[in-house]
Amino acid sequence: MINFNGTIVSEDANILTHNRAFLYGDGVFETVKIINNKILFLEDHYFRLMSSMRVVRMEIPMNFTMEFLEEQILILVNKNGLTSSSRARITVYRNDGGYYLPQNNTISFLIYAVALENRLYSIEKKEYEVDLYKDFYITKQLLSSIKTTNKIINITGSIFANENGLDNCLLLNDSKNIIEALQGNIFMLMGNKLITPPVSEGCLNGIMRKQILSLAKKIENLDVVEEVISPFDLQKADELFLTNVIKGIQPITQYRKKTFTTKISLQLLEKLNEMISST
Repeated sequence: MINFNGTIVSEDANILTHNRAFLYGDGVFETVKIINNKILFLEDHYFRLMSSMRVVRMEIPMNFTMEFLEEQILILVNKNGLTSSSRARITVYRNDGGYYLPQNNTISFLIYAVALENRLYSIEKKEYEVDLYKDFYITKQLLSSIKTTNKIINITGSIFANENGLDNCLLLNDSKNIIEALQGNIFMLMGNKLITPPVSEGCLNGIMRKQILSLAKKIENLDVVEEVISPFDLQKADELFLTNVIKGIQPITQYRKKTFTTKISLQLLEKLNEMISST
């Protein structure tokens, strides 16, 4: 028997008692975007998921191929009538058994999907204000670069942003450098130089980050680099924007008293939509 919200019920009535992702954050996940029954950047998502599973020493089943993952996601998307435009999340967690030390490294997975309003990426023409979140810091280590089910810093940061009327917050690593936002990687334009922090600084190894780096390198007279960004750099920047697979590109219009342009953001958005429309 267990006590669930004040009611004594059978242990079998709540599967959370056996879910290591719930009990210990022992899980990793990927969130993908589906357009016209096609998973965008599938190969990148698949290999990042496999890498994440290896990092946390999960046993990867022989049948857990890219084709298998694609099939499982699309079966669900088709069943729910979400083939036009949707997002799906696959969470992989270690099976029940043990406490901190697992009894085995086999895995289970869970996929769910919801509809998205737009097929192509777009930018809402509105103000988007950010500030720093300094209550907690992210460490410069390999675990910080993968998507685990422990996102408590992102959760508390989101609450902080909401309480202070902000649209997002920028996260700092243990060297007090900017590494990313609560929901995506960060890019900074300074003159003709587009900068994003290297993954070694502790930022997520973002799928959209990779696409934007590739697209930006095709823009003439734009120097694209991976370098450390300090909080002091933000006041000198011409443009700031965030990236993730679901939103695409989100320009930042204001950081404290500094306002920013959106020229490169719009240029990259156009190139991004051209790329996904041609695939």
